[in-house]
Amino acid sequence: MNPIKSVAKDDSKPEPKVLDLLRQRIRAYHYSIRTEDAYVQWVKRFIWFNEHKHPNLMGKVEIENFLVHLANQGFMSGSSQNQALAALLFFYKQVLGFPAEQFNDILRAKRKTKLPTVLAKQEVERLLDGLEGVIALMAHLLYGTGMRLMECVRLRVQDIDFELNQIMVRNGKGSKDRVTMLPTRLKASLKSQIQSVSQLHQQDKQKGYGEVYLPYALEKKFPYASRELGWQYLFPAQRLSLDPRTQRVRRHHIDEKLLQRQIKLAAIACNLNKHVTPHALRHSFATHLLQAGYDIRTVQELLGHSDVRTTMIYTHVLNQGGKGVISPLDRLDT
Repeated sequence: MNPIKSVAKDDSKPEPKVLDLLRQRIRAYHYSIRTEDAYVQWVKRFIWFNEHKHPNLMGKVEIENFLVHLANQGFMSGSSQNQALAALLFFYKQVLGFPAEQFNDILRAKRKTKLPTVLAKQEVERLLDGLEGVIALMAHLLYGTGMRLMECVRLRVQDIDFELNQIMVRNGKGSKDRVTMLPTRLKASLKSQIQSVSQLHQQDKQKGYGEVYLPYALEKKFPYASRELGWQYLFPAQRLSLDPRTQRVRRHHIDEKLLQRQIKLAAIACNLNKHVTPHALRHSFATHLLQAGYDIRTVQELLGHSDVRTTMIYTHVLNQGGKGVISPLDRLDT
Protein backbone atom coordinates (compact mmCIF):
# COMPACT_ATOMS: atom_id res chain seq x y z
CA MET A 1 0.00 0.00 0.00
CA ASN A 2 1.25 3.44 -0.90
CA PRO A 3 1.95 5.22 2.43
CA ILE A 4 0.97 8.55 1.00
CA LYS A 5 -2.52 7.40 0.10
CA SER A 6 -3.12 5.97 3.56
CA VAL A 7 -3.18 9.48 4.99
CA ALA A 8 -6.67 10.96 5.03
CA LYS A 9 -6.88 14.50 3.70
CA ASP A 10 -8.78 16.93 5.89
CA ASP A 11 -10.30 19.45 3.50
CA SER A 12 -12.36 21.08 6.24
CA LYS A 13 -9.38 23.03 7.55
CA PRO A 14 -7.22 25.39 5.50
CA GLU A 15 -3.61 24.34 5.07
CA PRO A 16 -1.12 26.07 7.36
CA LYS A 17 0.85 28.85 5.76
CA VAL A 18 4.06 26.80 5.67
CA LEU A 19 2.37 24.22 3.47
CA ASP A 20 1.16 26.92 1.10
CA LEU A 21 4.76 28.14 0.90
CA LEU A 22 5.89 24.57 0.25
CA ARG A 23 3.50 24.24 -2.69
CA GLN A 24 4.66 27.56 -4.13
CA ARG A 25 8.31 26.55 -3.85
CA ILE A 26 7.69 23.16 -5.47
CA ARG A 27 5.96 24.83 -8.40
CA ALA A 28 8.87 27.24 -8.77
CA TYR A 29 11.09 24.18 -9.32
CA HIS A 30 8.61 22.78 -11.89
CA TYR A 31 8.04 19.58 -9.96
CA SER A 32 5.06 17.47 -11.03
CA ILE A 33 1.69 17.63 -9.30
CA ARG A 34 2.32 14.11 -7.99
CA THR A 35 5.57 15.15 -6.35
CA GLU A 36 3.84 18.21 -4.92
CA ASP A 37 1.06 16.16 -3.35
CA ALA A 38 3.49 13.55 -2.02
CA TYR A 39 5.83 16.13 -0.45
CA VAL A 40 2.95 18.01 1.18
CA GLN A 41 1.53 14.80 2.64
CA TRP A 42 4.91 13.75 4.05
CA VAL A 43 5.39 17.12 5.71
CA LYS A 44 1.88 16.89 7.17
CA ARG A 45 2.64 13.44 8.57
CA PHE A 46 5.88 14.73 10.05
CA ILE A 47 4.07 17.60 11.80
CA TRP A 48 1.31 15.28 13.06
CA PHE A 49 3.92 12.81 14.35
CA ASN A 50 5.50 15.59 16.39
CA GLU A 51 2.11 16.65 17.84
CA HIS A 52 1.74 19.75 15.66
CA LYS A 53 4.95 21.34 16.88
CA HIS A 54 6.00 24.18 14.56
CA PRO A 55 8.63 23.00 12.03
CA ASN A 56 10.90 25.96 12.89
CA LEU A 57 11.29 24.45 16.37
CA MET A 58 12.38 21.08 15.02
CA GLY A 59 15.27 19.80 12.95
CA LYS A 60 17.56 16.85 12.32
CA VAL A 61 16.72 14.92 15.50
CA GLU A 62 12.98 15.04 14.88
CA ILE A 63 13.45 14.06 11.22
CA GLU A 64 15.53 11.01 12.16
CA ASN A 65 13.01 9.98 14.84
CA PHE A 66 10.26 10.22 12.23
CA LEU A 67 12.20 8.06 9.78
CA VAL A 68 12.88 5.45 12.47
CA HIS A 69 9.15 5.43 13.25
CA LEU A 70 8.33 4.85 9.57
CA ALA A 71 10.72 1.91 9.46
CA ASN A 72 9.78 0.24 12.75
CA GLN A 73 6.11 1.03 13.27
CA GLY A 74 5.07 1.90 9.75
CA PHE A 75 7.00 -0.95 8.09
CA MET A 76 7.98 1.39 5.26
CA SER A 77 10.35 0.34 2.51
CA GLY A 78 13.68 2.05 2.00
CA SER A 79 12.38 3.91 -1.04
CA SER A 80 9.39 5.27 0.92
CA GLN A 81 11.67 6.40 3.75
CA ASN A 82 13.94 8.15 1.29
CA GLN A 83 10.98 9.86 -0.36
CA ALA A 84 9.89 11.15 3.05
CA LEU A 85 13.42 12.35 3.72
CA ALA A 86 13.61 14.10 0.33
CA ALA A 87 10.34 15.90 1.10
CA LEU A 88 11.51 17.04 4.53
CA LEU A 89 14.94 18.15 3.29
CA PHE A 90 13.33 20.16 0.51
CA PHE A 91 10.94 21.70 3.04
CA TYR A 92 13.64 22.66 5.52
CA LYS A 93 16.19 23.88 2.99
CA GLN A 94 14.06 25.52 0.32
CA VAL A 95 11.08 26.76 2.36
CA LEU A 96 12.31 27.36 5.90
CA GLY A 97 15.85 28.30 4.85
CA PHE A 98 17.74 25.95 7.17
CA PRO A 99 21.44 25.59 6.21
CA ALA A 100 22.12 22.45 4.18
CA GLU A 101 25.10 21.39 6.31
CA GLN A 102 22.77 20.65 9.23
CA PHE A 103 21.50 17.58 7.36
CA ASN A 104 24.74 16.26 5.82
CA ASP A 105 25.02 13.14 8.02
CA ILE A 106 21.32 12.44 8.45
CA LEU A 107 20.15 8.84 8.60
CA ARG A 108 19.30 7.39 5.17
CA ALA A 109 17.67 4.07 4.38
CA LYS A 110 19.63 1.61 2.29
CA ARG A 111 17.76 0.61 -0.82
CA LYS A 112 17.79 -3.02 -1.85
CA THR A 113 19.26 -3.92 -5.23
CA LYS A 114 16.63 -5.86 -7.13
CA LEU A 115 17.01 -7.65 -10.42
CA PRO A 116 14.33 -6.67 -12.96
CA THR A 117 11.49 -8.97 -13.93
CA VAL A 118 12.07 -9.97 -17.55
CA LEU A 119 9.60 -11.87 -19.71
CA ALA A 120 10.63 -14.27 -22.43
CA LYS A 121 9.50 -13.35 -25.94
CA GLN A 122 6.80 -16.02 -25.86
CA GLU A 123 5.55 -14.66 -22.53
CA VAL A 124 5.41 -11.13 -23.93
CA GLU A 125 3.32 -12.40 -26.86
CA ARG A 126 0.89 -14.19 -24.52
CA LEU A 127 0.57 -11.12 -22.32
CA LEU A 128 -0.04 -8.73 -25.21
CA ASP A 129 -2.55 -11.10 -26.81
CA GLY A 130 -4.54 -11.00 -23.58
CA LEU A 131 -5.12 -7.23 -23.80
CA GLU A 132 -7.62 -5.28 -25.87
CA GLY A 133 -8.28 -1.80 -27.20
CA VAL A 134 -6.34 1.23 -26.02
CA ILE A 135 -4.76 -0.74 -23.17
CA ALA A 136 -3.33 -3.22 -25.68
CA LEU A 137 -1.91 -0.36 -27.77
CA MET A 138 -0.26 1.18 -24.71
CA ALA A 139 1.23 -2.15 -23.65
CA HIS A 140 2.59 -2.72 -27.17
CA LEU A 141 4.19 0.74 -26.98
CA LEU A 142 5.83 -0.04 -23.63
CA TYR A 143 7.44 -3.17 -25.03
CA GLY A 144 8.08 -1.77 -28.50
CA THR A 145 9.76 1.46 -27.37
CA GLY A 146 11.06 0.89 -23.84
CA MET A 147 9.13 3.83 -22.42
CA ARG A 148 8.31 4.12 -18.76
CA LEU A 149 4.66 3.88 -17.73
CA MET A 150 4.12 7.62 -17.18
CA GLU A 151 6.10 8.52 -20.30
CA CYS A 152 3.61 6.50 -22.32
CA VAL A 153 0.59 7.86 -20.48
CA ARG A 154 1.73 11.46 -21.02
CA LEU A 155 2.38 11.18 -24.76
CA ARG A 156 0.88 13.98 -26.87
CA VAL A 157 -0.40 13.63 -30.42
CA GLN A 158 2.50 15.70 -31.76
CA ASP A 159 5.06 13.37 -30.15
CA ILE A 160 4.40 10.70 -32.79
CA ASP A 161 6.49 11.29 -35.93
CA PHE A 162 5.35 8.92 -38.67
CA GLU A 163 7.73 10.33 -41.28
CA LEU A 164 10.90 9.85 -39.21
CA ASN A 165 9.61 6.68 -37.54
CA GLN A 166 10.28 8.01 -34.06
CA ILE A 167 8.56 8.99 -30.84
CA MET A 168 9.63 12.01 -28.83
CA VAL A 169 9.63 11.27 -25.10
CA ARG A 170 9.38 14.62 -23.36
CA ASN A 171 10.16 15.46 -19.76
CA GLY A 172 11.15 11.92 -18.85
CA LYS A 173 12.88 10.91 -15.65
CA GLY A 174 15.27 13.66 -14.65
CA SER A 175 13.28 16.16 -16.76
CA LYS A 176 15.09 14.97 -19.90
CA ASP A 177 13.80 14.60 -23.47
CA ARG A 178 14.85 11.74 -25.70
CA VAL A 179 13.89 9.97 -28.91
CA THR A 180 12.94 6.33 -29.28
CA MET A 181 11.83 4.27 -32.25
CA LEU A 182 8.29 4.02 -33.63
CA PRO A 183 7.48 0.32 -34.22
CA THR A 184 6.25 -0.11 -37.79
CA ARG A 185 3.52 -2.57 -36.81
CA LEU A 186 1.92 0.06 -34.55
CA LYS A 187 1.61 2.81 -37.17
CA ALA A 188 -1.91 1.92 -38.28
CA SER A 189 -3.16 1.59 -34.71
CA LEU A 190 -1.59 4.89 -33.69
CA LYS A 191 -3.12 6.72 -36.67
CA SER A 192 -6.50 5.29 -35.71
CA GLN A 193 -5.97 6.40 -32.12
CA ILE A 194 -5.11 9.94 -33.23
CA GLN A 195 -8.29 10.01 -35.30
CA SER A 196 -10.29 9.02 -32.21
CA VAL A 197 -8.57 11.74 -30.18
CA SER A 198 -9.38 14.27 -32.90
CA GLN A 199 -13.08 13.37 -32.83
CA LEU A 200 -13.20 13.57 -29.03
CA HIS A 201 -11.39 16.91 -29.11
CA GLN A 202 -13.90 18.34 -31.58
CA GLN A 203 -16.75 17.24 -29.31
CA ASP A 204 -15.09 18.95 -26.33
CA LYS A 205 -14.64 22.19 -28.25
CA GLN A 206 -18.27 22.17 -29.34
CA LYS A 207 -19.25 22.00 -25.66
CA GLY A 208 -16.99 24.94 -24.79
CA TYR A 209 -14.03 22.94 -23.48
CA GLY A 210 -11.13 21.44 -25.45
CA GLU A 211 -8.24 22.66 -23.31
CA VAL A 212 -5.36 20.50 -22.08
CA TYR A 213 -2.63 21.10 -19.52
CA LEU A 214 0.56 22.67 -20.89
CA PRO A 215 3.85 22.41 -19.00
CA TYR A 216 5.72 25.38 -17.53
CA ALA A 217 4.94 28.78 -19.08
CA LEU A 218 3.86 27.51 -22.50
CA GLU A 219 0.26 28.44 -21.80
CA LYS A 220 1.22 32.10 -21.44
CA LYS A 221 3.67 32.03 -24.34
CA PHE A 222 1.23 30.25 -26.66
CA PRO A 223 -2.27 31.09 -25.34
CA TYR A 224 -4.12 29.05 -27.98
CA ALA A 225 -1.87 25.99 -27.97
CA SER A 226 -3.86 24.24 -25.24
CA ARG A 227 -6.78 23.89 -27.67
CA GLU A 228 -4.71 22.53 -30.58
CA LEU A 229 -4.94 18.86 -31.53
CA GLY A 230 -1.17 18.38 -31.43
CA TRP A 231 -1.04 19.14 -27.70
CA GLN A 232 -3.86 16.78 -26.77
CA TYR A 233 -2.94 13.63 -24.90
CA LEU A 234 -2.63 10.58 -27.13
CA PHE A 235 -4.45 8.53 -24.50
CA PRO A 236 -7.06 10.90 -23.02
CA ALA A 237 -9.21 10.28 -19.98
CA GLN A 238 -12.83 9.32 -20.54
CA ARG A 239 -14.13 12.27 -18.54
CA LEU A 240 -13.27 15.93 -18.19
CA SER A 241 -11.76 16.92 -14.86
CA LEU A 242 -10.87 19.97 -12.78
CA ASP A 243 -7.22 21.03 -12.92
CA PRO A 244 -6.17 21.25 -9.23
CA ARG A 245 -3.74 24.09 -9.90
CA THR A 246 -5.76 26.33 -12.21
CA GLN A 247 -9.30 25.18 -11.32
CA ARG A 248 -10.10 24.95 -15.04
CA VAL A 249 -12.03 22.09 -16.60
CA ARG A 250 -9.80 20.12 -18.93
CA ARG A 251 -9.33 16.65 -20.37
CA HIS A 252 -6.37 14.96 -18.75
CA HIS A 253 -4.61 11.75 -19.76
CA ILE A 254 -5.82 8.25 -18.93
CA ASP A 255 -5.31 7.00 -15.38
CA GLU A 256 -2.17 4.86 -15.32
CA LYS A 257 -3.76 2.57 -12.72
CA LEU A 258 -6.08 1.27 -15.42
CA LEU A 259 -3.12 0.03 -17.45
CA GLN A 260 -1.45 -1.43 -14.36
CA ARG A 261 -4.59 -3.29 -13.38
CA GLN A 262 -5.29 -4.70 -16.86
CA ILE A 263 -1.72 -5.94 -17.30
CA LYS A 264 -1.86 -7.66 -13.93
CA LEU A 265 -5.14 -9.37 -14.82
CA ALA A 266 -3.80 -10.42 -18.23
CA ALA A 267 -0.69 -11.91 -16.61
CA ILE A 268 -2.86 -13.96 -14.27
CA ALA A 269 -5.13 -15.08 -17.11
CA CYS A 270 -2.20 -16.41 -19.19
CA ASN A 271 -0.56 -18.08 -16.17
CA LEU A 272 2.58 -15.98 -15.97
CA ASN A 273 4.02 -16.89 -12.59
CA LYS A 274 6.05 -13.70 -12.32
CA HIS A 275 5.53 -10.27 -10.80
CA VAL A 276 4.33 -8.65 -14.02
CA THR A 277 3.90 -4.87 -14.11
CA PRO A 278 4.03 -2.38 -17.00
CA HIS A 279 7.69 -1.81 -16.12
CA ALA A 280 8.41 -5.48 -16.85
CA LEU A 281 7.74 -4.68 -20.51
CA ARG A 282 10.43 -1.98 -20.42
CA HIS A 283 12.82 -4.45 -18.79
CA SER A 284 12.00 -7.02 -21.47
CA PHE A 285 12.53 -4.43 -24.24
CA ALA A 286 16.07 -3.71 -23.01
CA THR A 287 16.98 -7.35 -22.42
CA HIS A 288 15.72 -8.54 -25.79
CA LEU A 289 17.63 -5.79 -27.61
CA LEU A 290 20.84 -6.83 -25.87
CA GLN A 291 20.12 -10.46 -26.69
CA ALA A 292 19.72 -9.44 -30.34
CA GLY A 293 23.25 -8.01 -30.29
CA TYR A 294 22.57 -4.28 -30.06
CA ASP A 295 25.25 -2.15 -28.43
CA ILE A 296 24.64 -1.40 -24.76
CA ARG A 297 25.25 2.32 -25.37
CA THR A 298 22.44 2.35 -27.92
CA VAL A 299 20.11 0.64 -25.46
CA GLN A 300 21.19 3.13 -22.78
CA GLU A 301 20.21 6.04 -25.01
CA LEU A 302 16.84 4.52 -25.90
CA LEU A 303 16.05 3.92 -22.23
CA GLY A 304 17.17 7.39 -21.16
CA HIS A 305 19.69 6.18 -18.58
CA SER A 306 22.28 8.75 -17.47
CA ASP A 307 24.81 6.06 -16.52
CA VAL A 308 25.55 2.93 -18.54
CA ARG A 309 25.91 1.03 -15.26
CA THR A 310 22.15 1.31 -14.85
CA THR A 311 21.65 -0.33 -18.25
CA MET A 312 24.13 -3.09 -17.42
CA ILE A 313 21.67 -4.61 -14.95
CA TYR A 314 19.94 -6.16 -17.97
CA THR A 315 23.03 -8.19 -18.85
CA HIS A 316 22.24 -10.56 -15.99
CA VAL A 317 20.08 -12.73 -18.25
CA LEU A 318 22.32 -12.74 -21.31
CA ASN A 319 24.37 -15.68 -20.08
CA GLN A 320 21.28 -17.83 -19.46
CA GLY A 321 21.21 -17.18 -15.73
CA GLY A 322 23.74 -17.96 -13.02
CA LYS A 323 26.37 -15.92 -14.92
CA GLY A 324 26.64 -18.70 -17.49
CA VAL A 325 27.96 -21.28 -15.01
CA ILE A 326 26.72 -24.84 -15.53
CA SER A 327 25.66 -26.55 -12.30
CA PRO A 328 27.79 -29.56 -11.27
CA LEU A 329 24.52 -31.48 -10.92
CA ASP A 330 24.04 -31.20 -14.69
CA ARG A 331 27.55 -32.61 -15.29
CA LEU A 332 27.15 -35.82 -13.30
CA ASP A 333 26.51 -37.96 -16.39
CA THR A 334 29.16 -36.35 -18.58
